[in-house]
Amino acid sequence: MNPTENLRKALQKELASVEKAELKLQKKAEAPAPAYKEKIESKIPDTVLTTLKTTFAKAFGIVFSRGTALIEKGINKENLSADFDVYDYAVDKKGSRKELKQLRKAAKKSDFVNLSVTTAEGVGLGALGIGLPDIVLFIGMILKGVYEVSLRYGYNYDTPEEQYFILTMLKTALSQGTVWHASNTEVDRILSSDSGTDKKTVAKQMEETAETFATDMLVLKFIQGLPIVGVLGGMFNPVYYRRILTYVSLKYHKRYLLDKLSDL
Repeated sequence: MNPTENLRKALQKELASVEKAELKLQKKAEAPAPAYKEKIESKIPDTVLTTLKTTFAKAFGIVFSRGTALIEKGINKENLSADFDVYDYAVDKKGSRKELKQLRKAAKKSDFVNLSVTTAEGVGLGALGIGLPDIVLFIGMILKGVYEVSLRYGYNYDTPEEQYFILTMLKTALSQGTVWHASNTEVDRILSSDSGTDKKTVAKQMEETAETFATDMLVLKFIQGLPIVGVLGGMFNPVYYRRILTYVSLKYHKRYLLDKLSDL
């Protein structure tokens, strides 16, 4: 078997592994919400949800429009890009699943540091009874993690097309049921499409993603706005971070595999 066929076989096997992982995420998304969550949500005033939606939308807008430069101060773009070049070269040169698995493992390197920060800021603000200001910091940390993953797979993150892709992934990661299926299908469509995206489409997706975050995190952010009890709400920041980055990392890995296959 020639080197190209070896690589194709390795990519196809790795893609099959990714699809199995996607099925596991699908089953979790199809699971019913805990009864206690629905009970608490029914007692929270509608104005709280409206406020959360507005705050999440503003947070995404602030981070995308003015926060990228600040986030980049905590990211070593040159090193991450150089690391990708090394792993990508190894994949092309050796053409085995070992190199593909190493690339996937490398993409998770910064998770521990980011998880530690989200825990600290979430618990700290929660202890003070501060829920809403935490959202801006939380979104910033999530996007930092996403940007690092994108660079580790050789993709840029500051184009309208990539922003739309990122926002759609974030929405999917926190969606449930039929919404998850529809949103996940859109993510997969983006993976195999080069269609352009304008600012209006990005803005619309930002609103949808903000609404999904607000709806899913309603109980915890409401609790986080209460002194002392807020610590409990803040402690769930890393849980959400890992849930989101697990989905995002999987999709970037899938995107890389599909792009490599299309180049063969």
